[in-house]
This record gives sequence, C-alpha cells and structure tokens, in this order.
Amino acid sequence: MEDQREALRKIITTLAVKNEEIQNFIYSLKQMLLNVEANSAKVQEDLEAEFQSLFSLLEELKEGMLMKIKQDRASRTYELQNQLAACTRALESSEELLETANQTLQATDRGDFPQAAKQIKDGVTMAPAFRLSLKAKVSDNMSHLMVDFAQERRMLQALKFLPVPSAPVIDLAESLVADNCVTLVRRTNFEGPPRLKEDHPWMVVEGIRQTEYTLTGLKFDMKYMNFRVKACNKAVAGEFSEPVTLETPAFMFRLDASTSHQNLRVDDLSVEWDAMGGKVQDIKAREKDGKGRTASPVNSPARGTSSPKRMPSGRGGRDRFTAESYTVLGDTPIDGGEHYWEVRYEPDSKAFGVGVAYRSLGRFEQLGKTAASWCLHVNNWLQASFTAKHGNKAKALEAPVPDCLGVHCDFHQGLLSFYNARTKQLLHTFKAKFTQPLLPAFTVWCGSFQVTTGLQVPSSVRCLQKRGSATSSSNASLT
Repeated sequence: MEDQREALRKIITTLAVKNEEIQNFIYSLKQMLLNVEANSAKVQEDLEAEFQSLFSLLEELKEGMLMKIKQDRASRTYELQNQLAACTRALESSEELLETANQTLQATDRGDFPQAAKQIKDGVTMAPAFRLSLKAKVSDNMSHLMVDFAQERRMLQALKFLPVPSAPVIDLAESLVADNCVTLVRRTNFEGPPRLKEDHPWMVVEGIRQTEYTLTGLKFDMKYMNFRVKACNKAVAGEFSEPVTLETPAFMFRLDASTSHQNLRVDDLSVEWDAMGGKVQDIKAREKDGKGRTASPVNSPARGTSSPKRMPSGRGGRDRFTAESYTVLGDTPIDGGEHYWEVRYEPDSKAFGVGVAYRSLGRFEQLGKTAASWCLHVNNWLQASFTAKHGNKAKALEAPVPDCLGVHCDFHQGLLSFYNARTKQLLHTFKAKFTQPLLPAFTVWCGSFQVTTGLQVPSSVRCLQKRGSATSSSNASLT
C-alpha cells in the first residue's frame, strides 16, 4: 500500500510539473501571439514609411526633371521666337525693296532713274535679309531629356525583405596593436558558420560603417584581449564572428602600500599626503600597547628620527619609508624589456618626485640622493626647481614643468627617460647599467599624484629613442 502511495505521489508531482510547463508554454504562446500582432503592425508601418519615402523621392525627382524640361523648352522657344521675329522683319524689308525696284525699273523715262537705282542698290546692301543667318540657333530635338528607367525598374522589382547578414571574419594579419590602440580589419564576402551566443560581457561599439576600425585610449590591464564583430542592417544583426585574441603587452603595476611612508595615503594608483597619517597610526599603536598617551611632535614619524628602532616595521622583506623619505614603490619589478607609465601630480604639491629605485633603497633614503635611485624632482617650496637627481647629484632642467610626466625604462639598454606626457617632449635621459631589478618609485610632500599604468611604449617615444635626436645626459653629468 505504501509503495502505491509513493508511486501515486510521484505521478502527482510529475503531472504538476508537466501542468506548470504547459501553463508556462501557453503563456509564452499567448505572449508570442501578442508580439506577432505588435511586430507585424510595426513592420507594416515601417514598410509604408519606406514606400512613402520612396514615392516622395520619385515625386521629387519627377518634379526636378519636369522643371528641367520646361526650362529647356522655354529657352528654345525664346531663341526661336526671336529668330522668327528677326526673319519676319527682314522679309518685310526685302519685299519693300523688291517692290520699289520693280516700280523704278518700269518707270524708265524718268529723269531721276539713276538716283533711284543708286538708292535701291544702297538699300539692298544694308538690307537685314543679307545679314541674317538662315540657320536655326537651337535644335528642336529634345532626345537628351528622355529617360529610360528599365534598370531602376528591375532594381525595384528585385526589392525583398532584409536578409540576415552573415558572420564576418577578422583579418588578424592586418590588425594592429600600438599606442594603446587596437585596429581591427574585417574581411569582406565571408560566409561564416553559425555559432552559439555567449553570455560573457563584452564592451560594445556600434555604428561602424567601414571594414576597419580603431579602438583608442584603451587600458591594457590584461596580457590579451578578445575581439569579435558582427554585421547589422536596419532590421536584424547576424551572428558574431569567431573571436580573435590579440596580445596587448603593457606594463601594469600597482602601488605597494606596505612600502609607503605613514604620511602617504595610498589608494590603488593614487597617493595623497596626509600630515596626520603618522601621528594617528602612532597614537593607535600606543593605545594598543595600553600606554594611552598622545604622541608628541617629537615622537611623531613625520618629524623623523635617526633611530630606526622608533619606527614600525613594514611587511617582510621591505620596511616602510620613514623620516623625510615620503616615498612609495610599485609592486612589480622591472628586470628586462621596455616599459612606460605616466604620473599626473597636483601642481600645488610642495615637492614631488618620480623615477625608479632598487628594492634595496634604504627606508631613510630619499629618491635621487643615493646610487640606488634615479628620479625627476619638482620643488615648489621656498625656491622652485625642476631637477634630475641621482647619486646625491642634481642637474637643473630648463624645460617647463609639465603637469603629467611619462617615464620610459629600457632595462637592457640602461636608459631611463622622462617625457612631457602630453607633448612627448624629452625632458631628460639617464644612462646607467642596472644591476638589480627596478621598481617604479614616487615621492610627494604636501600634495598628491595619480599614476596611470597599463600603457604601451608610445610610438613617438620609440622613434625619439631610435633617432637619438634629443639630448640625453649620463650619470656623470649630474652635478
């Protein structure tokens, strides 16, 4: 009995599920019927509008062509009527001369015959009939204004509903990745196979009308990027092409907050000077230890101290910068190849520096003041200066200070170049033999800056380096 009950329960469950499926399908069918009505009304309305547009265009063309015929007819009529009037006047004058000549000839006994004959001769010489062209100025042939719409009729007869475009294909050999731009080239006349649609999100660019398109201003935070295209007409879109994968090499890093000075507030790729940062952390540390007293300016990390024992240690392998070294490093080492990044700093910053450093740079050492770091430094405090620094030597730069700096590091060539990121003007180049991996390095005092990574080496920077047209300076020239 219990087995029968269980079997009946399963039947009931199965029937309930099936009933729900049928109900859902009935709802779907009813919705489809409504959609058919709405969509058919829409396409019918669109069809009427398209034909009305075509009729209007044909009517406009007809009016223009009729106007051309009327203008040509009026012009020819005017010329022929003028010529006809001139001929009529000439004929009347000639008939009068003829009648006068006959009368003079018949009156041979008159004594004034010689004088009359001479007048008739002079009249004939000046008669309009002998100066008149007997060739029509215009033709009566209007065949140049005839039309033959046989080809257009065949085109109209071939009108059909819009087909679904076939899937295009990307010409990988013609596509280009450079300057953080990707240029895709689509082959034409390609019948692509149908493929399943994917659920992954894609960045969509619409309204492309050529077979080539360039995506600009991209941030290459991944080593590869996938692309696909599809053809669309007014009514429907075809299937996507098979995706292609393009390598997008670029230097991507983040700021290592564990290395930053306590007075620097690090947020991903942004840094802001915080005068109370060190004091607040010192107070929290003391409260945690149960001391509960407020840190004095003498004990504040912002003041600096000669004893490292007073400063809290950072993560293993690298201590935080402290004292007056308001520095933070990038988290990705450079041990080969070419790399490029940009940094935009707040112009009101009292001091700012950007460059590279070995990871062994001491926690008390400032950028450019040891052999382990190279930088460009902007000082707006007391006496403004713009200098290139290395090994505790500085060289004043004469170029205007840009608000955005580009840094190009060619590790194997031993070149570290700084550019105006907007104009790509070369500001300074260090030449060195790098003996350890480098880390992007930044310093700021009473200000802020924003780093942009995921950038390729700009073509203009590569050209400047290859040509060597701009002046570069070696370490030995820094004094």
